[in-house]
Amino acid sequence: MANKMTLPIVGMTCAACSTRVEKAIKKLEGVKDASVQLTTEKAFVEYDDHQTSLEEITDKVGQLGYSVPLNKLEFNVIGMTCAACANRIEKRLMKVTGIIEVNVNLTTEKATISFIEGFIDEEKVKQIVEKLGYEFVSVKVNNKVYKEDERNKQLRRFFVSLILTIPLVWSMVTHFQFTSFIWMPEIFMNPWFQFLLATPVQFVVGAQFYRGAYYALRNKSANMDVLVALGTSAAYFYSIYLAIEATQLGIHMPNLYFETATVIITLIVLGKLFEANAKGRTSEAIQKLLNLQVKTANVERNGEVVEIPIERVVVGDTLVIKPGEKIPVDGEVLTGTTTVDESMLTGESIPVEKTVGNSVIGSTINKNGSIKMTATKVGQDTVLAQIVSIVEKHKDQNHLFNG
Repeated sequence: MANKMTLPIVGMTCAACSTRVEKAIKKLEGVKDASVQLTTEKAFVEYDDHQTSLEEITDKVGQLGYSVPLNKLEFNVIGMTCAACANRIEKRLMKVTGIIEVNVNLTTEKATISFIEGFIDEEKVKQIVEKLGYEFVSVKVNNKVYKEDERNKQLRRFFVSLILTIPLVWSMVTHFQFTSFIWMPEIFMNPWFQFLLATPVQFVVGAQFYRGAYYALRNKSANMDVLVALGTSAAYFYSIYLAIEATQLGIHMPNLYFETATVIITLIVLGKLFEANAKGRTSEAIQKLLNLQVKTANVERNGEVVEIPIERVVVGDTLVIKPGEKIPVDGEVLTGTTTVDESMLTGESIPVEKTVGNSVIGSTINKNGSIKMTATKVGQDTVLAQIVSIVEKHKDQNHLFNG
């Protein structure tokens, strides 16, 4: 199938550059035509997506020393229950033209996509995620408040389910001979009274499982929601059949299974409540780590010290650190002597002496002297960023293993 696209390219400086890129793209298998314009820094490409892919084209541009600018979109995904959910979202988004990379973290319920500018926007991503049966929440929304609301919803569902389930379990327990001495109201044995108790649990509290099962089956897959919906529905509807049969035959105490369906739903909702609490604590821990990061840095540029956002610091920059300030990024001391409080990383309360040539770690606190340092690691390469990444991956792997 032939696709036509416009690809932004940066780094070209002359006509020879654009010609070089154009020839290289045309040599790719499946590319029918390509035209690269230097003035607009765009490539117009027609290709067969069965023979080549957008990723192969962007890789080829990168191999030539130029780059296709990528945008990043972060958002929260609510409603994932297992690793299959995260994988399904990743696979579906990777099918969208223009998206180069997708990462969905089940534990933190956060997704990040890298895409080529102009191919996709937040609204389109939202439509795709919601069509899969999950809820898209922009990072602009206060995620802490949203997670707290979700936890409160599960808490209310659990208590409603528990209150309605207790009489059903009570009636089941008294069926055993060794528990026959336990008093039980006569109405608890009435099949239609049990039906009235079980129905809200099955279809109100359990609505989330039916909803998840519907979207999973619609997308030709299965998850935990499908199992819960099938298992509890079997017990619930078979009990209705037995209740009708008992009414017709005049059976006073039929063997029903309403309590089976309600107990399963109640316990799974309790599990979801525990999961919501665990996710909340994990997110808070990661947020506390992120809050340790410095927002700005004092950098020497053209003989002057200027304050710039931490994102603009690059490897090799010379940074000036005054007493009491946090060290912005990982680096090496160029001039000066000081002591650095590294307790946030090592737990050691005694400041460590630093002199010329010693390494310093981003987000630790410069205690006494003024120093100049050169940046050796920035962005996602810093020690703190790697710790955050390890925490996220470790929690996600634990969740996958436990699931």
